[in-house]
Parts: sequence; structure tokens; C-alpha cells
Amino acid sequence: MSNNIYIYIFVMAGVTYLIRLLPLTFIRREIKNTFIRSFLYYVPYVTLSVMTFPAILYATENLLSALVGLIAAIFVAWKGDSLIKVSAAACITVFLVELFI
Repeated sequence: MSNNIYIYIFVMAGVTYLIRLLPLTFIRREIKNTFIRSFLYYVPYVTLSVMTFPAILYATENLLSALVGLIAAIFVAWKGDSLIKVSAAACITVFLVELFI
């Protein structure tokens, strides 16, 4: 197979289109099953978490500073503070841990 970039783009576009088209084709009525509805409700949050979590752990040179920053962010978020405060607490914590390690 030659390395024609347009073939790859068309195949990728076709697969992406099919993934979005098939649920619309097969599911015509409203979903009434509470388990499936709750599952579909949490899919975006889980997807974002799965994509973000590895980046959090490998964003610093030291895994320990990343874990301490993650714990600080979880603690501040658990208290109910804003996203700015959560990210600031995580950044400051990672900075301080990296400074002393």
C-alpha cells in the first residue's frame, strides 16, 4: 500500500462518520432504561478523566511531586473551591515539592 495521505484521511473520515451515524440509525426512540441513561450521562466525564489523568502524572520530572500536586488538587476540589483555586493549589504544591526535592 502506498503512503498516500488522502487514503488515510478518507478511511478515518468514514470510520468517524459511521461511529456517529450508526447510533442515530438504530436508536430511534428515547432511551428509557435508567441504567443506560446514567451510563451515557457519565461518559463525557469519564473520558475527560481518562485522558487527563496520565498527563497529570507525567507533567513533572518527578512522579512524587505530581502525586502530591494531585492530592492537593483533590483536597481543594473536595472542599468545593473554584477551578482557579484548585489549579493554583496544585501548581504551587508541585512547585514547592520540586523546589525541595
